[in-house]
Amino acid sequence: MAPNNLSQLEANFDDIEDPSKSYDDDGRPKRTGTVWTASSHIITAVIGSGVLSLAWAIAQLGWIAGPSVMLLFSFVTLYTSSLLSDCYRLHDAVSGKRNYTYIDAVASILGGVNVKLCGLFQYLNLVGVTIGYTIAASTSMMAIKRSNCFHKNNGNEKECDMSGNVYMIGFGVIQMFLSQIGDFDQIWWLSIVAAIMSFAYSTIGLSLGFAKVAESGKIKGSLTGISMIGTMTQAQKIWRTSQALGDIAFAYSFSTVLIEIEDTIRSPPSEAKSMKKATKISIAVTTTFYMLCGCMGYAALGVKSPGNLLTDLAFSKPFWLLDVANAAVTVHLVGAYQVFSQPIFAFIEKQASQRFPTNQLLNKEFKVTLLPGLAPYNLNLLRLVSRTCYVVLTTLVSTLLPFFNDVVGILGALGFWPLAVYFPVEMYIKQKKIARWSGRWICLKILSMACLVVSIVAVAGSFAGVLLDLKKYKPFH
Repeated sequence: MAPNNLSQLEANFDDIEDPSKSYDDDGRPKRTGTVWTASSHIITAVIGSGVLSLAWAIAQLGWIAGPSVMLLFSFVTLYTSSLLSDCYRLHDAVSGKRNYTYIDAVASILGGVNVKLCGLFQYLNLVGVTIGYTIAASTSMMAIKRSNCFHKNNGNEKECDMSGNVYMIGFGVIQMFLSQIGDFDQIWWLSIVAAIMSFAYSTIGLSLGFAKVAESGKIKGSLTGISMIGTMTQAQKIWRTSQALGDIAFAYSFSTVLIEIEDTIRSPPSEAKSMKKATKISIAVTTTFYMLCGCMGYAALGVKSPGNLLTDLAFSKPFWLLDVANAAVTVHLVGAYQVFSQPIFAFIEKQASQRFPTNQLLNKEFKVTLLPGLAPYNLNLLRLVSRTCYVVLTTLVSTLLPFFNDVVGILGALGFWPLAVYFPVEMYIKQKKIARWSGRWICLKILSMACLVVSIVAVAGSFAGVLLDLKKYKPFH
């Protein structure tokens, strides 16, 4: 027998004799995730379509408040993510019982009505994010065709009007196939590709903004943002400022999938320790990109900064570079959609298997050979039907509500306080048994209440934006 085969055989015998080498303490196959794979998942989830609306958000807030609010959100997200990381295991960070999902953590630590509220907010947010990403992907695909049309017709915009429905449907078809990938552990490669794409289009957006500033020789914008000029009233200024807060909150949104990502990390060291390190790396990287892209976009375009930076014809030269950037956005959103969909898929399949544990049609996996030479694919009918129906549903809703900027604001505002602040704070207080009215308890409560006020203001502003859009909206047009 060849030495390599003998070594493999010995390794297999070792695994049989010592199951701990193949399985974790909960009996599941050994987790293989690292700080870097977790970081790629987070970056994929965070640096998404949200970065494209930051120039517009800063334009509403101005040079002083814009960057300051962005930094404030990054610090709050970093802190509350650290609290949430400690909730992956109960009581003990090394040997405590695992919580596999965000809602599992809420159920085991807080319980009661909190579980239903968490499920409502989490799954609404996850569904909303996938809808928002479908809209953003179609917008970027349209931008490629539109920029080429704009170039071909010598700058005549009227010749380049088009519908995004075909692109949304195409994006949905791609997601139907990718949604059949098992779980988070199996999409690590997709997250890495998506993270690379996010760096690519963020860098291009930054470069285009820098080039435009260099071309004009001046930095546009004001210290206080868009002033009440022309037809803009004081109320409109307030609504748009509020919506900008929602856009920035959305740009940092990943708490809904934090526990799920942490569940992919191997140990030792403890999962919480690795997750905190991954969170620090990811937020440092994303905040740097956000500050550069948002500020440079505002410096280049000033009060005319669009809701989606890379789809604006102000950056029409070189048009091929804009095409590359929008192609990178599309590829990134393909991966990001899967990152945010996996918890939904897992929830649906878990509920079905618990309700119908003996149903072979739902639980059995059939081996299907897709291509000669490849390992057989494990086809599950429940996974095939439920995930396909979900993709179809989100695609349909996207075609009905193609308001990218307003949808981004609502999603960010609705998900920010309950999921990124309230539940992590409450779980941490109970898990660590922090005494009521102690200094730390008071500080955590003040943080939670302050973020609640910000979320309420942002929700109001974003809904006002949607109502204005609906006045001139024609379905499927």
